Amino acid sequence: MKVENPESKRLAEVAVDALEDLKGISIRHIEVTGLTDITDFMVIATGRSSTHVKALADEVVKKVRESGREVLGVEGRSHSEWVLVDAGDVLIHVMVASVRALYKLEDLWDFEATVVSQTEAAPAIHT
Repeated sequence: MKVENPESKRLAEVAVDALEDLKGISIRHIEVTGLTDITDFMVIATGRSSTHVKALADEVVKKVRESGREVLGVEGRSHSEWVLVDAGDVLIHVMVASVRALYKLEDLWDFEATVVSQTEAAPAIHT
């Protein structure tokens, strides 16, 4: 049974807004409440390059903190091919297109998850 947490939903929206502000590509906002105890939402986005991925992740961190929420951790910034921002109730994955295509995170959660939104800011890059 899904029990939506309005604070988690708002935090996911903050992350999506930050990604949209810097032109993240193929932004997915997936509710996973009831599927895992780890988090309530997964936000997945693609960056045009490792530099863009780093900038997107940095913007998410900035906006989450500005919203008064804590960022528990950031992993992957050194190579910036896949950066994970852990905001507790929301996990934000920002990847270059080749890494996103390889791991297909959406496929792990789409079987029962509710896709709250998908934003296409620019065409996806295929390698």
